[in-house]
Amino acid sequence: MIADSAGGQARGASTAPLRIGIAGLGTVGAGLVKLLRGNETIVAARAGRPITITAVAARDRTRDRGVDLSGLTWHDDAAALATDPDVDVVVELIGGAEGVARRLVTTALEAGRPVVTANKALIAVHGAELAALAERAGVPLMFEAAVAGGIPAIKTVREGLAADRLTRVGGILNGTCNYIMTAMRESGRPFADVLAEAQALGYAEADPSTDVDGIDAAHKLAILAGLAFGRPVAFASVHVEGIRGIDALDLDFARALGYRIKLLGLARRRDDGVEARVHPCLVPEKAPIAQVDGVFNAVVVEGAFVGRLMLEGRGAGEGPTATAVAADLIDVARGSAVPVWGRSADGLTQIEALPRTAFHEEYYLRLNVHDRPGVIADVTAVLRDHGVSLRSMLQHGRADAVPQDGTAGDPSVPLVLVTHRTRESAMMEALGRIAALSAVIGTPAMIRIDPG
Repeated sequence: MIADSAGGQARGASTAPLRIGIAGLGTVGAGLVKLLRGNETIVAARAGRPITITAVAARDRTRDRGVDLSGLTWHDDAAALATDPDVDVVVELIGGAEGVARRLVTTALEAGRPVVTANKALIAVHGAELAALAERAGVPLMFEAAVAGGIPAIKTVREGLAADRLTRVGGILNGTCNYIMTAMRESGRPFADVLAEAQALGYAEADPSTDVDGIDAAHKLAILAGLAFGRPVAFASVHVEGIRGIDALDLDFARALGYRIKLLGLARRRDDGVEARVHPCLVPEKAPIAQVDGVFNAVVVEGAFVGRLMLEGRGAGEGPTATAVAADLIDVARGSAVPVWGRSADGLTQIEALPRTAFHEEYYLRLNVHDRPGVIADVTAVLRDHGVSLRSMLQHGRADAVPQDGTAGDPSVPLVLVTHRTRESAMMEALGRIAALSAVIGTPAMIRIDPG
């Protein structure tokens, strides 16, 4: 379709109301109802036609969601939205890679119905399959809300930077983890205490595993990497570490070294393949991404021509996510659509996903060691044997020593080492040997360093 000279409705597109059915009436679903009704005039003007809600699906009809649902068709089986004759577009806000959400989206696409979803797990795990379905049916599959809430990350990577060769994408992709790391750094409290606070404030779920173990960020990274590099990234190939192992002591040492610790998703295009990983990183405290605190997200993109961009904003919640869903609905109403991964299925490339052992980084190591002569020499000898060069070292003095047996006779001290850039396979081998040294207590902590 071609837009008219006044920037109005694309020629050939309908001016009849776009009728939508919403599956899932949680925070985002209820927020979408409020937004479409509260901004009805604005939405209609920008869509070139009204967008009306005609049907909904959710498990509990009795729950008060703060919105008036009277007059709408209610389906107990969400998949029924896919064939409801009064629904033009299915909006899937159920969540999860399998079950009802997958069945609904698959059925809708097979029936030739456009789909708008906020479901990052579904797109990350089944995106290639669903894209093929959408392409065969000739209908859009839109998912702006699946990554970073109200930040227009999908449009930026897939459309705004479509002409550039992107080399890196990622950033702070989970607000819950960013809030926890920020609060730990500012208050000195341990992970468990801050997590409980985040749950009380509604920033973390009762079961926070998907967030704090890095899975949520990995879903989003897989999507961004697929868009940036022209290939759906196999979710299983993403290396994932969460933040449970971060100690308040690491945050203190990071500060002393001029860094902050952030959970980052990082995807890089290399000559030999693509790295895709989520894990805590030390980033220089003056780097722009280090200043992104609290529940905020930041998406970083680098391209050969555009250079480096960073988009920052609220990555979740009723308002930001509903706004992203509505933006996709406006595109559908206008008849604007691009291929799911930015190119047709036959244009997708197959780039090897690189294993963890192929990563090259600088590393922060924290060891708890017996305060005895020769310990540092033993540790550095192991690193030397594996070709790992040290950049700096910090050691707390005996005044900070912690007795291991309740006496002052056998104290331990934390020892922090920062390496030059090296291959992760060498670091893993060296850490195995260091952990086996008699002077080393417990498991060494290793955190990668990112230039920010």
